[in-house]
Amino acid sequence: MLRQVVRSLFGGFFMGTADLVPGVSGGTIALVLGIYERLVASIKEGSSALGALLRADVRRAVDHLGRVEWLFLVPLLVGILTAVIALSSFLERQLEERPTILAAVFLGLVLASIVIASRMIKVPARSHLFVGLIVAVVVFLLLGVGEGREAGDPALIVFFGSGALAICAMILPGISGSLILLMLGMYAPVLSAVTDRSYLTIVVFTAGAVLGLAVFSQILNWALEHHHDVVLAGLIGLMAGSTRVLWPWPGGVESPALGAPGDDWFVAVLAAGIGAVVVYLITRLAPDDEPIN
Repeated sequence: MLRQVVRSLFGGFFMGTADLVPGVSGGTIALVLGIYERLVASIKEGSSALGALLRADVRRAVDHLGRVEWLFLVPLLVGILTAVIALSSFLERQLEERPTILAAVFLGLVLASIVIASRMIKVPARSHLFVGLIVAVVVFLLLGVGEGREAGDPALIVFFGSGALAICAMILPGISGSLILLMLGMYAPVLSAVTDRSYLTIVVFTAGAVLGLAVFSQILNWALEHHHDVVLAGLIGLMAGSTRVLWPWPGGVESPALGAPGDDWFVAVLAAGIGAVVVYLITRLAPDDEPIN
């Protein structure tokens, strides 16, 4: 039991770190760790319990809460929150000072994650390759549109809506909540709210995230149960398409533009290799009863 708690804490910390960087998703880390479907299932049961409570159906709410893997979920959430609180300021500086190196590290992480995730398809078929390619191309082209302009001083309702949209991406491998916020022009305001400890804004953003997660987790859990391999192929496509944002040149993770490698190409390749090694080390945290291959 202690081993599972420790794994969940570290897994959550890695997920929280990934969610802070545009173009990388905590869902990618969950997929690599082999805990993705457990995570979605637990979130789905929790959202079902919330829905039952809103209908004053206490018995059904208790039933759904009993199906949640609390020893797995709570440490995972603690790890995520710890990473967000501890690293938000640090990663904000790195995005400004070392965008190329940061993008390269996470590019290597995502590329290695694609290889790992492709081994999780239970019955490979040509149709899965087709689905993955279509999703990858569509996402790649959409990300070329670029991010939205910064939203200045957004109203609380804007933070609420941004939370609802961003959380859907946070549990999807490849498309991060940070990337969605960047495209909406809300990345800097949300990161500043966390850094400045603007508690009201954080609570409103979190409330929107809870609502979005409650709805989306139901849909995603059903899709994984009934169309596992097709959904996984689509998720791999999401990761592949998102590499556009992680291309180190010219602007790192804050620009969808593609440029030729600069003079720092060797450092970038080395950084990407480090990212790939990190993925390998993360897979060592995968539960023994849920092998990744």
